[in-house]
Amino acid sequence: MSIETNLNTLPARLQAIGLCSAVVAPVSFGIAAGECLAVSGRSGAGKTRLLRLIADLDEGGGDVMLDGVSRSRFPAPAWRREVIYQSAEPAWWRPSVAEHFKPEEQERAVQLAGRLALPADRLSADIAQLSTGERQRAALVRSLARQPKVLLLDEPTSALDADNVRRVEALLQACMNDGLALMLVTHSQEQAARLARMTIQVERRR
Repeated sequence: MSIETNLNTLPARLQAIGLCSAVVAPVSFGIAAGECLAVSGRSGAGKTRLLRLIADLDEGGGDVMLDGVSRSRFPAPAWRREVIYQSAEPAWWRPSVAEHFKPEEQERAVQLAGRLALPADRLSADIAQLSTGERQRAALVRSLARQPKVLLLDEPTSALDADNVRRVEALLQACMNDGLALMLVTHSQEQAARLARMTIQVERRR
């Protein structure tokens, strides 16, 4: 059985039903565990806003479900632990990357960083000393170390060279093989083709 056929038989890990806002036109879709959905649309169409709607960071209409359970039944912190949004320019609120990890996340974080050619000592360095590309990879480590069920990524490789793009894509594919459901905003059609089985088009509400 092909991977695509197998995915089609799986229930949606994340499902959106008529999800919309003042900016984003209503959209419905489902993503199975182990699947990647690419998000496309013109500049200003609302791709980032769609991810924020799913993560419960912006107000909107419609519903989102995780493993068949409506988001309305989750306390907001619980939802955001399972469905993590990573912006194109992630925020940092502590001096070093390492200080953002819980004790039980430390070992996994170091392993993930190694997969992205990010030395462990860079996790302990002051964030201001990291390059843009290092911060982008460190943000992915932070997100994946929490082991979410769904990861919403907004241009996660925009500051990376070709070698590091390959490392990020290989790590994301490995995480999907372990059951991660992924939504990906990317301007690279090649990247979307490598990671995603399907694409949705976001349109700005009129």
